[in-house]
Amino acid sequence: MHSPRLSGWRLAALLLAAAGTQARAQANAQTPVRPAAGEVVPAPARGADRASARVAEARRAASAPAIDGRDADPAWRDAQVIDEFLEYDPTPGAVPRFKTEVRVLFDDKYLYVAARMFDPAPDSIISLLSRRDVRTQSEQLKLVIDSYHDRRTAYQFILNPAGVKRDFYVYNDNVEDVTWDAVWDGAARVDSAGWVAEFRIPLSQLRFPKRDAHTFGFMVVRDVARTAQRISWPLYRRDRQGYVSQAGEIGGFAGFATPRRLEVSPYVVTKNVTQARTGGAAGYAHPQEQALGADVKYGLTSNLTVDATINPDFGQVEADPAVLNLGAFEQFFEERRPFFLEGAGIFTFRNSCNDIDTGCRGLFYSRRVGRSPQLGGSFGDAGSPVNTTILGAAKLTGRLPGGASIGVLDAVTQREVGTQGRTIEPGTNYFVARAQQDLNQGQGDFGAMVTAVNRNADSLTSSFLRRQAYTGGVDFRYRFFNRNYELHTSLSGSRVAGTASAIAALQRDGVHRYQRPDDDIALDPTRTSLVGDAQRVSFSKFGGGVTRFQSVYQRYSPGFEINDLGFQQRADEQLFRNWFSINVQKPNRVMRQGFFNFNAAGGWTTAGLPTFSSSNVNWHLQFHSQWWGHVGGNFNNFGSVYDDRVARGGPAVRRAPNWSAWAGVESDYRKAVTGSFFAGSHGSDEGNSHGWYVNPSVQVRVASQFSASVGANWDQSVTAAQWFANYGAAGADTTHYTFARLDQKTLSMTTRLNYTASPTLSFQFYGQPYISVGDYSDWRELANPRAARFADRFRPYGEGRDPGGLDFKQLRTNSVLRWEYRPGSTLFLVWAHGRDAFTDRQNDRLDVRREYQDLLGLHPNNTFLVKLSYWLNP
Repeated sequence: MHSPRLSGWRLAALLLAAAGTQARAQANAQTPVRPAAGEVVPAPARGADRASARVAEARRAASAPAIDGRDADPAWRDAQVIDEFLEYDPTPGAVPRFKTEVRVLFDDKYLYVAARMFDPAPDSIISLLSRRDVRTQSEQLKLVIDSYHDRRTAYQFILNPAGVKRDFYVYNDNVEDVTWDAVWDGAARVDSAGWVAEFRIPLSQLRFPKRDAHTFGFMVVRDVARTAQRISWPLYRRDRQGYVSQAGEIGGFAGFATPRRLEVSPYVVTKNVTQARTGGAAGYAHPQEQALGADVKYGLTSNLTVDATINPDFGQVEADPAVLNLGAFEQFFEERRPFFLEGAGIFTFRNSCNDIDTGCRGLFYSRRVGRSPQLGGSFGDAGSPVNTTILGAAKLTGRLPGGASIGVLDAVTQREVGTQGRTIEPGTNYFVARAQQDLNQGQGDFGAMVTAVNRNADSLTSSFLRRQAYTGGVDFRYRFFNRNYELHTSLSGSRVAGTASAIAALQRDGVHRYQRPDDDIALDPTRTSLVGDAQRVSFSKFGGGVTRFQSVYQRYSPGFEINDLGFQQRADEQLFRNWFSINVQKPNRVMRQGFFNFNAAGGWTTAGLPTFSSSNVNWHLQFHSQWWGHVGGNFNNFGSVYDDRVARGGPAVRRAPNWSAWAGVESDYRKAVTGSFFAGSHGSDEGNSHGWYVNPSVQVRVASQFSASVGANWDQSVTAAQWFANYGAAGADTTHYTFARLDQKTLSMTTRLNYTASPTLSFQFYGQPYISVGDYSDWRELANPRAARFADRFRPYGEGRDPGGLDFKQLRTNSVLRWEYRPGSTLFLVWAHGRDAFTDRQNDRLDVRREYQDLLGLHPNNTFLVKLSYWLNP
């Protein structure tokens, strides 16, 4: 959809999803076949009834057309024809091989669209079934409707020839919210002239200002899967910044009645769960649980909406992938719960981003709401709650007539208890408010955001958890020179308060490490609050020509703390990062398209201690065969740089230079059987640390209804100085900061099965066994942590004792049957299965057969769930 902006191999998959595909040479056939007897195709309009290359007109329907995938209803004859489509991928501006015609009508309740996709070989049209919102390598027709006409936000409605529906909300001009689900009707059908897609979209599902007449931003995109061509009206240019801002205009909308915008989805849930017996009793119990809840959506005005959820249950959501985190920082997991995902764009505030403004994290991380109880490890047991119960949540989102976007969210979670009735998570209120004001017709914006967390902490939890946590920030973004260049800057601050013991624990945690003995930051055990600030500024070129670049500076003060409701891995940091890319998006003799990325970055503490340096090159090429090739490499930590977090509160340790290299290949995803293979290697610590990995995968499609994929990852590494444990009082001269050599092997597999009986009835299976074993040896402690030579930084520890090993295994599966038995109403049947164990058993090799036998011998945690929702639109 958008121009890829890559800086690392982790973005290769995103690049593939964003890029289009190109055809091999085929016979030139621009004249479509005539329809067979009995089939009716609306007569082509002439003169004023044809839209221009960028401006079209919608007509009021004399009668509501039938939505049956036939485009034969007489109502369509009164509609203007939009047919000046042009190819944008692979050859921008080329006249398409196949003709496309689109017609738009409306009445007081609905927007109607009919699209005729001519094709001289209808038997070759790729038409694949899938669950709603799942993208397949199928033909498709996409509508992009910017109903605010703000050139920043839009609604997307998509149909493929099998009638599969997809819909997204787009914000910030080019970011898709894939969780947005509207209630609308669509039908598609393949005939002798090609295929037809018809849409009936309730006006209640769109947001627009209240006025007598409306002009919407409008774009139509057609994907011809078998020839790998993408065409659009108007012409979308991948070498320009933005997506929604490139849309054309469709006017003629007048006399809209204010739609009634109340939707209620009550639901009932019954589930059977596995729980370990408590109170000294052995074995497991399988209690049956029932719950009632509801989701409510209410339009306060035509452009302001309230969404609320009462006693939500997200049992149908896929489990997180397995991870064994031996690092110094918290692991980030993506949000998967629909209520928090839908409309999340307005709550984005960029404090830090991975690579080129992707994977951005900041003041609001919705997974803090309903988190695992923070004191479960101290005062809980196997029968304690795994997640905090959300009693209810509500959010107000929308756009004011003056161009201001607003978002307000409030959520309440209940008190959770562990052993002996002790609180493991106090009742908590979470609040977020965000506002952004558009500048110069969407070329920029100015915004502000505040968050607040208030806990009802008791005498036990107040010693560990903060009572209050507040953050706030302002940001500014502006695009210029045809929107190809962008300046973005932000300033934010934080304040947390609690008892002296809670704030002392915060100063010692992995984000702050105030107890470090070799810096100028002192831990103050008497403090009852902590205050900090952060700044970020970036200058980017995201469009125009073949070059792209971005430079970023960001800084976090030592006291900056947002983790009560945001996500932050560390404080006391400043970094400067640069990215340059050459994007070749026009086919040549060698390749269809290519992306060549170059990166360099450096980091320091706020006092100026160098903490890292890095350089990276990664290239991604798609050939005319539709295969992709990827290659990249890194060279990091050149010069004198130090890791001030690796000793977990100890002194900074000099980093050794390290390198890594990787390569991969992906086959033509249009085929019934496709695959990929990636492999890489790395080395560090003067040759003492090294490793390699391979990552093969295969995908199989049987007919249009069944697909399966299997991916494996084998990772074998030796880490010469893996942190092991600290002994003694933190920060004291007698503290021993110990490390050991870790020889680790990890094997994981990810399996997905999908069966789609119809666009409304589907079954999905996800399974991931994960095994990681390791052997610790050569137990040492820090001696001269800043020594230039790796061997001089450590001395023996433990008097020759064996530090042991690790053995972690986990199995996670989800089986979900989903039936949308009427529009907006869904039945879920879910089986979630899990097994896991962690021991310090020493392993010098990974015996796959033994490990899988041990894994399957563990007691399973099963959850069987039935969830039934019913959509009401009173």
